[in-house]
Amino acid sequence: MLNSLSGRFLILTMAFVMLAEVLIFVPSVARFREDYLLARLERAQIASLVLLADDMIDPALEAELLENAQVFNVALRRDEIRELVLNSPMPHAVDQTFDLRMSTPWEMMRAALARLANPTPQVVRVIGKPVQMGGELIEVTMDTGNLRKAMIDYGLNIAKLSAVISAITATLLFFAVRWLMVRPIRGVVGNMIAYARAPEDTRRIIVPHAGVTELRDAEVALNALQTDLTHALKQKERLAQLGGAVARISHDLRNILTTAQLFGDRMEMSEDPMVKRIGPKLMNSISRAINLCENTLAFGKAEEPAPRLERIDLANLVGDIIDSERLSAGDHDLSFAEDVPSGLMLRADPEQLYRVLSNLVRNARQAIVASGKPGEIAICAGEADDSWTIDVRDTGPGLPLSTRENLFQPFAGSNRKGGSGLGMAIAAELIRGHGGELTLAETGETGTSFKITLPKEIERPQ
Repeated sequence: MLNSLSGRFLILTMAFVMLAEVLIFVPSVARFREDYLLARLERAQIASLVLLADDMIDPALEAELLENAQVFNVALRRDEIRELVLNSPMPHAVDQTFDLRMSTPWEMMRAALARLANPTPQVVRVIGKPVQMGGELIEVTMDTGNLRKAMIDYGLNIAKLSAVISAITATLLFFAVRWLMVRPIRGVVGNMIAYARAPEDTRRIIVPHAGVTELRDAEVALNALQTDLTHALKQKERLAQLGGAVARISHDLRNILTTAQLFGDRMEMSEDPMVKRIGPKLMNSISRAINLCENTLAFGKAEEPAPRLERIDLANLVGDIIDSERLSAGDHDLSFAEDVPSGLMLRADPEQLYRVLSNLVRNARQAIVASGKPGEIAICAGEADDSWTIDVRDTGPGLPLSTRENLFQPFAGSNRKGGSGLGMAIAAELIRGHGGELTLAETGETGTSFKITLPKEIERPQ
């Protein structure tokens, strides 16, 4: 009970109701004491009317009147004359005097608490105003024993009533909380447990439906979390499937490319000038294809091989890429520009850097050709004290907003029909392996620009 939300709410409700009753008890018992004293004054006034009607009454009748009024004597002030109307012996002198005509609420509450705290009966004088214009004032003396007993009985009745009210209120709130709060919370917890058993199952993702604002916010947040997690798990599964597929075809494809490489070696022996110029480029392309088949499996395992760093001539690398893309462009009005300082040497993995730059230039070429408009692709490079920078710019139509948001996410960053969405993810992974960064510098209707930053010194883990 104490460990449950509804149980704690039940206990707190009962405690707060009882606390509220305690706070109103003091004014209530003070009001009861005042009403009790006023009742004694009214009875005393009624008893005094007998004497006013007949100046001489029997002593036995006088004693009976005083006993019924529960007072010792009664005095009236009429026409500015104070007269002792009824009288009987008192056990001792008057201990206190209370004037109900001038008592403030604080004085009444203080007097009520003092009477409850003092069990010893006292004789008190009570002064009040007669009812029905029966004089200027009425004064009685009385014993407080019956007053204290009546006040205690009244307090016990209040306590019993408070207990009943708190029990009924707490019970109603207990079931209300269980229905409005505990039940929806248990539904959320149950969904979390069910989702944890099979997070790949999209049917187990929670559907927000709570009517309480706070619970609905929690359900919306949980829905977003589960959706993202399920999507990430499916991406990992697809990457694993990709690795398995590449593992099955890499061996046969490598053999085919090896055969093509042997024929290429024969072509290099040709005396034809065109063959001599194209032959080395063809051999380099085949060698890169063989290495790519062998290394793609590592990305399928989410473990891209570490770069083999060496000094490379960036101008020659860029020239090979542009020559290949210029042939792929065919007759389309597409120009290529190189702004690479002669003799600029980078420290990088030549195969991986070729893959990155080739992918960027290829994407730009395909976008410009698909637009049907003329365009230009430019590769610029520069050197700073601590890094090298390479910019790949084009005058294509730019990237849509949906593609920019997931540009470097596997299977999500392609806007080209038939694209796998892996190219930019692999490129970014390769550059990060060099300790650098691949970023989208700008994109819009005037074109797109990517920036590669490669540090001159790669930080190694200690």
